[in-house]
Amino acid sequence: MLLPIYAIGQPVLKKVAKDITPDYPALQELIANMWETMYAADGVGLAAPQVGLSIRLFLVDAKKPPEKRKEDEPDTGIKKVFINARIVEESGPEWTFEEGCLSIPDIRGDVERKKRIRIRYLDENFEEHIEDFDGVSARVIQHEYDHIEGILFTELLKPVKKQLIKRKLDKIKKGEIKVEYKMKFAKRK
Repeated sequence: MLLPIYAIGQPVLKKVAKDITPDYPALQELIANMWETMYAADGVGLAAPQVGLSIRLFLVDAKKPPEKRKEDEPDTGIKKVFINARIVEESGPEWTFEEGCLSIPDIRGDVERKKRIRIRYLDENFEEHIEDFDGVSARVIQHEYDHIEGILFTELLKPVKKQLIKRKLDKIKKGEIKVEYKMKFAKRK
């Protein structure tokens, strides 16, 4: 089932999310719905706060589709569910990459992040993992991880860029935007 994606301005996007336990109600159904919602919106990651739930759950699919890979190019990237994740370490040089977000449509901007991370998390079966990721996979994880920490990528932009997008952000908050997927906007006063 497709879930509405919460737009910037929704309070749930600014909260630090809570851990969950294996008995969280309808967890497997929620995960399936989040995958479906993410793919329908052409995303590569989706965090529970983006669908209105302040829980430490996000998913990432940073695999390049077979049709976009060169014939001899290896299948790289990740497709994973992260529950109760904690970044243990960020390392390597910072690198700049243009990011966007399903909760902030039509806004993109350069964000600096460390190239490598080590993260502790539970998978959808509540088995614990500690893994290292780098490059684009690390970046997508960091972006989604920020969501469960109540941080939006626009907060990491340079001051000049923040000023340039301020009006656009206000329009998104008011629902004055057209998107190809279902969104939930902040209530107007």
